Parts: sequence; structure tokens; C-alpha cells
Amino acid sequence: QVQLVESGGGLVQAGGSLRLSCVASGVTFSHVFMGWFRQAPGKERTFVATISWGADSTLLADSVKGRFTISRDNAKNSVYLQMTNLEPEDTAVYYCAASRYAGLPSSVSSYQYWGQGTQVTVSS
Repeated sequence: QVQLVESGGGLVQAGGSLRLSCVASGVTFSHVFMGWFRQAPGKERTFVATISWGADSTLLADSVKGRFTISRDNAKNSVYLQMTNLEPEDTAVYYCAASRYAGLPSSVSSYQYWGQGTQVTVSS
């Protein structure tokens, strides 16, 4: 059974930083692409970032480029999202996801496994 557990969310002021973590179990971690998505109240879940098996390639949404960084540690079965210069528009539930598809998938439908989400709230 695949499990993804996120942590690190919270309340932060605009301009602040947070680091989200996601630990995976029940899957060969080095064989899956990992991604982060977010969902604001009343809105669809949207792509934030993804990282390849060996961490040699990443893709970030335009809205977070230059502010967010995705990384992974295969020895710890973990993926991270470092978020800096946060804006109120970044407020959402952030989800970790795993995909068996290659090619830096950015669509919700490309991911087979999902975490329960962690809330990030950015105050102005």
C-alpha cells in the first residue's frame, strides 16, 4: 500500500518561507516522479512542481518559478518543496503526489498516488 505523508505547512506572513516535506512508503521511491500540487478553496487542484527519479530534472509552474524549489532524497524516500517569498495567493492545501510516468508530468491525471495534504496559509 502506497502512502504519502506531507508535513511542514502552517501560517506565515507574506514574504516568509516554509519547507514542505513528504515521506513515501510502499513504493520504490527511486522509480517514481514526485510532484507537488495545490488547491485553494473553491478552485481546482493545480500543478506546482515535479522532479525526476534521479533529481536531475525539475519543472515548476510559472507562478512559483524563482520562489519555490523542489528536491528529493531517495535515501530517505522524501521529497521537499522549499517555498520562499510567499504571497497570499500561495494560500492553499499542498499535496504531494507520485507518478510512474516519465517526462516530468504536470497534470493531476498523471499521478497515481496522493498524500492527504498540508495547509499553507500566507497572511498579508
